[in-house]
Amino acid sequence: MLTTTDPRSGVSAATTIEPTPTASVSVIAEAAAAAAASLSWRGRAFRADLLDAMGTAVERARTELVAVADAETGLGPVRLNGELSRSAFQFRLFAAAVREGSYVEAAIDHAADTPLGPQPDVRRMLVPIGPVAVFGSSNFPFAFSVLGGDVASAIAAGCPVVAKAHGSHPRTSQLSFETLAAACRTAGAPAGTVGIVYGQQAGTELVKHPAIRAVGFTGSLGAAEALQAAIGTRDEPIPFFGELSSINPLIVTPGAAAARPAEIAAGLFTSYTGSAGQLCTKPGIAFVPDGEAGDALVAELATRTTAADPGILLNARIRSSFDDIADRLRGAGAEPLARAAEPAADGGFTVPPTLLETTAVAMTAEVAEECFGPLLVVARYADLGEVTAAVGRIPRSLTATVHGEPTETDVVADLFEALAPFAGRLVHNGYPTGVRVSWAQQHGGPWPATNSQHTSVGVTAVRRWLRPLAWQNAPEAALPRELRDADAGIPRRIDGVLTLPV
Repeated sequence: MLTTTDPRSGVSAATTIEPTPTASVSVIAEAAAAAAASLSWRGRAFRADLLDAMGTAVERARTELVAVADAETGLGPVRLNGELSRSAFQFRLFAAAVREGSYVEAAIDHAADTPLGPQPDVRRMLVPIGPVAVFGSSNFPFAFSVLGGDVASAIAAGCPVVAKAHGSHPRTSQLSFETLAAACRTAGAPAGTVGIVYGQQAGTELVKHPAIRAVGFTGSLGAAEALQAAIGTRDEPIPFFGELSSINPLIVTPGAAAARPAEIAAGLFTSYTGSAGQLCTKPGIAFVPDGEAGDALVAELATRTTAADPGILLNARIRSSFDDIADRLRGAGAEPLARAAEPAADGGFTVPPTLLETTAVAMTAEVAEECFGPLLVVARYADLGEVTAAVGRIPRSLTATVHGEPTETDVVADLFEALAPFAGRLVHNGYPTGVRVSWAQQHGGPWPATNSQHTSVGVTAVRRWLRPLAWQNAPEAALPRELRDADAGIPRRIDGVLTLPV
């Protein structure tokens, strides 16, 4: 049986959940494959209704879901209720996007005489790639796990999903799956639309199964490399979309440090300690100018850190890794700056918020190692040229943030231009730990932040689970509704002209 652990106390308890044997993984994957054609060809209206039903089911199960997740993650009801609301919202947002239809990129080129001579009728749109394996993350038991955006976007695309439950919250994963499965039954979805497997070996077998056509993953580089190695043993390769590691540099300009030292320190403290620093968008490095203004900002940040409560980490591995990485950062030249009181020895996975300090000139990739937990490296600089040079020496990220003043618009513009190659989202006068779920969102970045050009948050996350397909001189009866000449009720490009629904 699998166990579940309360991170507040470190006490483990048995569950009724067993690791999924290889034979059962195959049965679940084949059920997803059997559901794929039906889920795709039932059409967008059915999938939109299914997504709405999933959102409603999540809301109805809120009380039980939050209670179970809190016991397994220690994230607290406030954070978990907010995250669950995000999950329900994601299902409904994708339902609206499916009804709107532009995501399929429908294009029609009628047969015509052209400068190259007579040309055939060609029609193209994006179609489902097939069953998707989704690996839940430790730090988001709802929004990046069984009830998360990878699952919602795959269903929106028309792809059945097999989730791999995360070992840190198996009961939450089980209840989440049961919630979605009930919604599928209510909506009349084909059997196999959603499935779940438990255990590390089951996850490995899942990505190797020929029925699985793509993988979504949020987690560590090491785990990603192991899964990619397993995928490499397949006869036919499949895409692996991984969100992996991010340091998320934050830059405070001289003007901002002078104008808002206490305000920026307060916001930065909340951003690097929120959810005990266990967010992929947590700022891990803050570049602060030398001089009195920077000194005041750093002093306020240190005061807040020293007075902070311990953070509760999700599992023993993350707890051990926090100490190991902090030691490596100090060994690489980051000096201790401030640290909260040591937590009581109660057996839980708690750590004190920690500040380290270095300079932009001394910044190296070794000092920029991602630390999952409430740790921040402050890098002091004499001029912004030192900052842009330092950013070029550290791993690329999901985000990069600049705090500047209205009198520094040219400075901010220059910094954004310099930062653009190194991040997937540029933030101005804010904090990267707030991620809006919307059409315009980009949650991805250059390697090692992710290994793809796609987002895993927002509507265009659906693009990962689609492939282009063209029909040439096809009879209308053989065409999907979106490509028939009659108005399909979605935006389409017809003979090169973007045409909106009437």
